[in-house]
Amino acid sequence: MLVVEDEPILRIDALDMVEEAGFEPVESTSVEDAIRILTERPDIRIVYMDLDMPRGIKGIEIAACIRDRWPPIEIILTGAFFLEADLTLPVRAEFFPKPAQYSEITAAMHRMTEHLQG
Repeated sequence: MLVVEDEPILRIDALDMVEEAGFEPVESTSVEDAIRILTERPDIRIVYMDLDMPRGIKGIEIAACIRDRWPPIEIILTGAFFLEADLTLPVRAEFFPKPAQYSEITAAMHRMTEHLQG
């Protein structure tokens, strides 16, 4: 599972959450790095991404690009300054506002994994 988070403490926390949920975390600190990893790693099936990315890049647009370029990949989005009602989520993407409830996020990860296997 690819974790895209630019804030070091939040990234470490998310990587721990992914690992504790039974998944292999792959770390990315930027959108550019995430795209490179997705290009090189066809085994990535879920992306967990912060919508609050630096340098004016809109996370929701990147999520839409991931959906278009890699349709089978499931997407979990999180962000502190967004309301789900204000977002146009890509198909099969789930959004969790910060501070996120990890139990809800890990449940989504497992649901998505079941979808991929089913």
